[in-house]
Amino acid sequence: MGKEFKVYTKTGDDGTTGLVGGNRVKKYDLRLEAYGTVDELNASIGIVRSYEMDEDIRVLLTEIQNKLFNIGSRLASDERGDAMTANLAVKYDDIEVLEKAIDRFEEGLPELRNFILPGGELSMAQCHMARTICRRAERRIVGFAEQTPVQTEIIKYINRLSDFLFVLARKLGNNNGVEETAWNH
Repeated sequence: MGKEFKVYTKTGDDGTTGLVGGNRVKKYDLRLEAYGTVDELNASIGIVRSYEMDEDIRVLLTEIQNKLFNIGSRLASDERGDAMTANLAVKYDDIEVLEKAIDRFEEGLPELRNFILPGGELSMAQCHMARTICRRAERRIVGFAEQTPVQTEIIKYINRLSDFLFVLARKLGNNNGVEETAWNH
């Protein structure tokens, strides 16, 4: 029988956390802001996935959540941890999956002529919430990348993911017969 896994370790009680590779950093470190926001994004996408939708979309969202765990692991890796998480790197193919989904989802949507207000029905609104968290994750990752090398494909993936979430909000609304509300400026 294996060693029991405890949720609490007490090692963070001093305001630090361990990185993949062994180094410890303060919990307010830019690195933690980056991968913590990715974790928040992942949870938000989990909420989106809980709504009624086509199974192919649900499967794609699960793949995205797995990719976000990989990204979080890469961002949480110090110099020694980079070798341990190298197999989790984002590939161009991962970005292409999002681009192809965006193109496929846009095919049946009305032409976008205005900015639209976030909202509609709950799955749409949650997609918009996930999109804004994704944009914040991107800002945190770019800020972190100014001090520590970050795989460029991670930044591209997160950027494309926010576009995907916007289009997914529109698609879910369209599938549910919900009209978008144009920004009335």
